[in-house]
Amino acid sequence: MTMDFSRDKPIYSQLVDRICGDILKGQIVLGDRLPSVREYAVETGVNVNTVQRVYKELEAMKITETKRGQGTFITTNEERIEVLRDDMKNKLAESFLTSIEALGFSKEEMLIVLKNKA
Repeated sequence: MTMDFSRDKPIYSQLVDRICGDILKGQIVLGDRLPSVREYAVETGVNVNTVQRVYKELEAMKITETKRGQGTFITTNEERIEVLRDDMKNKLAESFLTSIEALGFSKEEMLIVLKNKA
């Protein structure tokens, strides 16, 4: 099954975000083993080198740990996942604010809309 990717962001970055999102949603559990690089490349329909970059990025972020001969595993460090959650929350908020400002909406105006939707 290949995935659809946006043209405005590198594929590896979209895959990193997707895996991080799956962790935060509980679809990938702490300690879970990720598919091999080749398996994930086939699953997503991307080049093996792209998946290797994804796994390196996740390891640099301390989201995964590679165990030689066993594979790549999601960290069991709950504190690291909380940091990831905060980072992603802030990133989404910044993106939202940039988008609304580009369209000419004020933060105050959008807060009213958000409060009415909650």
